[in-house]
Order: sequence, then C-alpha cells, then structure tokens
Amino acid sequence: MACQQSRYHSFSSASRLQPRPSGVTIDESFLTEDKSTQNRKLLQKRRTLTGQFSMGGHLSPWPTYTSGQTILQNRKPCSDDYRKRVGSCQQHPFRTAKPQYLEELENYLRKELLLLDLGTDSTQELRLQPYREIFEFFIEDFKTYKPLLSSIKNAYEGMLAHQREKIRALEPLKAKLVTVNEDCNERILAMRAEEKYEISLLKKEKMNLLKLIDKKNEEKISLQSEVTKLRKNLAEEYLHYLSERDACKILIADLNELRYQREDMSLAQSPGIWGEDPVKLTLALKMTRQDLTRTQMELNNMKANFGDVVPRRDFEMQEKTNKDLQEQEIQRTSTPRPDWTKCKDVVAGGPERWQMLAEGKNSDQLVDVLLEEIGSGLLREKDFFPGLGYGEAIPAFLRFDGLVENKKPSKKDVVNLLKDAWKERLAEEQKETFPDFFFNFLEHRFGPSDAMAWAYTIFENIKIFHSNEVMSQFYAVLMGKRSENVYVTQKETVAQLLKEMTNADSQNEGLLTMEQFNTVLKSTFPLKTEEQIQELMEAGGWHPSSSNADLLNYRSLFMEDEEGQSEPFVQKLWEQYMDEKDEYLQQLKQELGIELHEEVTLPKLRGGLMTIDPSLDKQTVNTYMSQAFQLPESEMPEEGDEKEEAVVEILQTALERLQVIDIRRVGPREPEPAS
Repeated sequence: MACQQSRYHSFSSASRLQPRPSGVTIDESFLTEDKSTQNRKLLQKRRTLTGQFSMGGHLSPWPTYTSGQTILQNRKPCSDDYRKRVGSCQQHPFRTAKPQYLEELENYLRKELLLLDLGTDSTQELRLQPYREIFEFFIEDFKTYKPLLSSIKNAYEGMLAHQREKIRALEPLKAKLVTVNEDCNERILAMRAEEKYEISLLKKEKMNLLKLIDKKNEEKISLQSEVTKLRKNLAEEYLHYLSERDACKILIADLNELRYQREDMSLAQSPGIWGEDPVKLTLALKMTRQDLTRTQMELNNMKANFGDVVPRRDFEMQEKTNKDLQEQEIQRTSTPRPDWTKCKDVVAGGPERWQMLAEGKNSDQLVDVLLEEIGSGLLREKDFFPGLGYGEAIPAFLRFDGLVENKKPSKKDVVNLLKDAWKERLAEEQKETFPDFFFNFLEHRFGPSDAMAWAYTIFENIKIFHSNEVMSQFYAVLMGKRSENVYVTQKETVAQLLKEMTNADSQNEGLLTMEQFNTVLKSTFPLKTEEQIQELMEAGGWHPSSSNADLLNYRSLFMEDEEGQSEPFVQKLWEQYMDEKDEYLQQLKQELGIELHEEVTLPKLRGGLMTIDPSLDKQTVNTYMSQAFQLPESEMPEEGDEKEEAVVEILQTALERLQVIDIRRVGPREPEPAS
C-alpha cells in the first residue's frame, strides 16, 4: 500500500507540471463557485468514477508479485520482507499489471486534457481543474493520508489564490506602463523632431552668419582700399594747398612791392619835396623800411627772451637767501635719506633678490617690502598662534581660546588657496557672509579639526603681505573694508577687455597693432580721458617713439606669475579704478558743499549723486543710498516722501561706506552752461 500511495503521489506531482494548454472548451463557472458547491460536485463525480474505476469499490494493489496476490498490511518499506517482495517483483516483471483504477484515472485525465486543448482560450486555472478532481479522489480514497493531502492541497490552493490576486492587482499597472511607454515614445519623437528642426535652423543661421562674415570681410577690404586711396588724395591735396600757399605769399609780396613803388612814384612826382632826386629818396625809404623791420624783430625777440629777467645782482642775492632758508628747513624737519643698499645683505636671497624686490619702488613701497620680509621671517619662526578669544570684536572665523598650530605654508600655497576660495565663491550664489564662507571653505578643505589652525595661518599671512594683490584684496574683503562686488566687477572688466581684444584679432594670432589697441581701449572705457588711455597704452608696452603699426602681444598683458601678481597693464587698470572712485566721491563732497563732520540728508545726497552723474538709474541710486545710510532697500523711503528728511548721517561716515562698495561713474557729467 505504501508503494502504491507513493506512486500515486508521484503521479499527482508530475501531473501538476504539465505544459500550459492552448485552449479550453469547458465551462469556467467552476472558478467562481463557492467551496461547498465545488465539494458537492466533486463528491458526486467521485462516487460515479469510483463505481466505474475501482472494481467493486476497492483499490487494486499494484505492482504485485502475481496478478492475484494481495498487498500485505503493516509492511515497512525497509524490512527484509519488503525487500524480498521487491526482489520478487523484479524477478517476475512480466507478471505484474497496472491496476484498472489507475488506468481509468489516467484515461480520465487524458480525456479531460484533450477536451481542454480543443478550445482556444483555455487558461492555466482551467487546465488545473482535472488535476484537482483526481487529487480529490486520492484524498477521499486514502483515508489515512487525507489530512496531510488536504493540507497540501489547501497550501497550493492558497498560494494560487494569492498569486491570482497579485496578477489582478498588476493588470492596471501593466496597462499604465504601456500608456506611459507610448507617451514617452511620442515625447521622444517630438523632441527629436524639435531638435532636428532647431539643428536645421542653427545650420541656416550658421550659413547666414558665414555669408555675413564674408560680406563684412569684403567691406573691410573695400574700406581699406578706399582709406588708402583717400590718404593718397589727401597727400596730393596737401601738396597742392602747400604750393598754393607759397604762391599766395609770393603774390602778396609782389603786390606789396608794387604798392610801395606806386607810393614812391607818387611821392616823387609831388611838387615841393625838397628838390631831392626821386630815385635817391626811393632807395633811402626802402632801406629805412628794411632797418625798421629788422629792428622790430630784434625787439620782439628781446621781449620774449628777457621780458621776465631781473638784474643779475638781485637774482644772486635772492638765490643765496633761498638756499640758506632751505638748508635751515631741511636741518629742522628732514631726516637723512635711508641707504636702501644696506638691506641687500640682510634680506634672504642676497643682493639679487633685493634688487628684484626694490626695482621701480619708492621709499614708501620699499618700507612695505622690508616689513613683509621681516614679518614673513617672524611667521616662519612661530610654531603656534595664541587664540584671540570669543569677544564680539573678534571675527567669527578667529574666535578661539588656546594655542593654534602654525601650518607654515609658502607664499605660493597661500595664493593658490585663496584663488580656490574665490573660484568656489563665484561658482554659485552664496547666501552666507564672506567670513562664514571662508571658514566653511577651510572646514571642507582641511576638516573641522584643522580649520581653525588654517584660518589663523592664512589671516596672519594676508595681514603682512600688502604688496601681493591676491592677499591684499582678500584681506580687505574678509575684514569688511571692501565689498566682494569690487573684486568681482574688476575681474569681469578684465575678462571683457580680453574678449574685445580677441574679437579685434581677426587672424587669431594673439597680436594687435597699437592703433587697434587704442581703439579697443576707447570703446571699452568710453569715460576715460586721453591721459588715462595713454597711461594704459604705456603700461601695455607702447612708447611715444613707437609706430602705430607696431604689433603687441595682448594676451601677455593678462598673465600672472606664480604668486598671483598681474602684469603692469592690469595693475594700472586697478589704480585707475581706485583713483576714479576717489575722484567721484570728491566731486560728490564738493557738490554737497558741506563739511565732513556735518550731517547730510537722504534727498540731498541723492540730489548730489544725480547732479554729478545724471545717467544713474533709480535702482543704482537706491543701492548707493542703502549702503550710505545702512538701510535695506525695501525700507528706503520713496523720493518726495516726508520721511526722507528724517534720514540723516554724518557725511564722512556716508562717504566711507560708499568707498567700500563698487561705486563708479555711469555716464558723463553734463557741461556747465557758458557764462
């Protein structure tokens, strides 16, 4: 019986792995019926099938040793008797026969599966139905294993129901996925069509621009030839007018001579003229006129050369008195001029480095250089910095108690670190203050443990090196002495100037003529005077003896050395910017007509700005006013409001605040009306 049940179980398990049918023809109402109705139908069918298949309602034993031998009860599969029976079965294979009940069940299953395959819409659920019925027969016939087989069946049925629910839940997602896929495909096709259209437009625009460039080049060549022709015509006209001028002078001289001769003849023909010879009188008159002309010229030369001349005796006396007074003043107020050559043996690097540092610098600048050298030496000797505490006057990035390590970086390392900080600051909009950004940058670069040490180290370095552009500008912004917009605007100005020079370099050779260089400077800085343009050209390498046709390597004007020092041309731009700002604020002070310690109202300061710079727009004026009076722009009273008169500030304080920001002239000042 154990062998039989094991074979039945194997049969039922294998039956569940049948392939999915291609179609069904049976009624699908079985899937929607309740459990009791299904059990009742299965019980009725099992009774019918049992009466037909089981040979009198009993299971037939199979396999057996003989066709009529019954299966022994209570035999263990591993006992000796069981092994003997198995051996007997193997020795007599041809005497065993499959039970009729098993054959009928197999025929029933085959028939049901064939019926299912006849349809075209059979599902896996319907294909499992015959296996369910046969498994129910096994459960009912094998009473001993009925609980176990029922639990197995229920477990599989539960899992099938769970999977069916999951499939039903995923059906809307599948439809939605198909819809989204179609939508995405349509959008992709639309984007591709749009890109294709844009590409075609860009190609057309490119061709139009190329045609325009060719046309401009042709116009340029035509204009150059026309300019050459005009210059030639101008030279010819100049020679013509020069000849005409000389001819006119000769003609005038001849006319004067004829007039003089006519006067002489008329005088000679007049009666009562002393009875002298007319020819002699004419010759004497001519000689007298020549003497008069020569004497007049000598007199004019004497007046021009010696009109302001004093007697030599008086001059020598005044010169001696002046010299004595100067010597007394020098002895009283002056000190001996320092001998800067003494520093060459003290500065690190010897005479060669000192000569390089002192080249082109005055005494005040040499003092700064010497202080930087002394300060850098002291910094290298320090291993730690004392913390400044947590006072309100201490910058936030320096608030610390205790000793802080000196990282001792080189000057080049500090400059590179500051450049990286500027790059990160300008890369994206920063809402935090510049000191907070600086400390966060150090934390991100070196970690929270070393951020304070690097903050003190960099602060002490940039506080000493005033001659270094990168360090001095960073120090001014960090300490609030200058707005960071000043640095940003200056960099943008330099970049715009380089762009204009690159555009003027049509051959892209990195070279410009001095005439082109002058034109670019005037177009980029229309408010600069001729003297300022001349200073920039000289800083760029132009000399008065140079020709306008000389070529200039303009890209070299914007280069920097390893310590961040720019070329004299960029330095001159910065110097002119600072001078223009000072001159602008000085004009504002003169326009207001009050002393520095006096108060100025908001409308009066606004009126002064609009007077010296009429091209200022309202937004820029409000920005200047907000900085001068330390008021948010949203709280600024409108022009003509009564509250304007209540907003006052000391003029010196307002001008110092304006000195911090990027303030410059927007347009030319209107000329004063002629008296």
